[in-house]
Amino acid sequence: MTRPAVASRAEWLAARAALLAEEKAVTGALDALAARRRALPMVPVPEEYVFEGAGGRVRLPELFEGRRQLIVYHLMWQWDRDEGCPGCAAVLDGIARSPGRDTAFAAISRGPWERLAGYHAAHGWAFPMYSSFGSAFNYDFHVSLDADIAPVRYNYRSAREHALAGRRLGDEQPGVSVFWRDDDDAVFHTYSAYARGIEPLIGAYAMLDLTPLGRPR
Repeated sequence: MTRPAVASRAEWLAARAALLAEEKAVTGALDALAARRRALPMVPVPEEYVFEGAGGRVRLPELFEGRRQLIVYHLMWQWDRDEGCPGCAAVLDGIARSPGRDTAFAAISRGPWERLAGYHAAHGWAFPMYSSFGSAFNYDFHVSLDADIAPVRYNYRSAREHALAGRRLGDEQPGVSVFWRDDDDAVFHTYSAYARGIEPLIGAYAMLDLTPLGRPR
């Protein structure tokens, strides 16, 4: 374990002021990036996806709960253990409720509802969870990977590109997707992120980035 060097208060203040200038530059860059993200075009979602949840079978527009926007976390289902991925659970543990600003939040997994319901209850999560089992939803949004069902493309790279980079893809992957709903219940896909693109949802990482030890590597 490497700890920081020891300095006087004056030396620390000088170093901190220099770092603050870098932090402000990064903050400005992130603001500009977020603006470009908001300006992305959106794609119609004509498919009639049906999910299973605590209230029975629902369509994608119903997941918005009357709101304009919907954020979906794609929870990996570990078929060999018949439960959700612990890493995904850690992400979801930090999400208490919908974020507001006319936006709903839900977790969706390909795990069957009869197992997913107990998993959701055991974690005590307040946000809704749905099963996409039996639908093409996970494959269409590239978090369930099976070349016999849909072309494998994770994090905007093909299976071949991942293989050339020395990365082995499992059958299930995590992700986050964002949707927009018009007044007539027409739904549009606006954004998806995978791999490290999920990190903005992990509040613990933001906290640990403030510390000398930092986040897990």
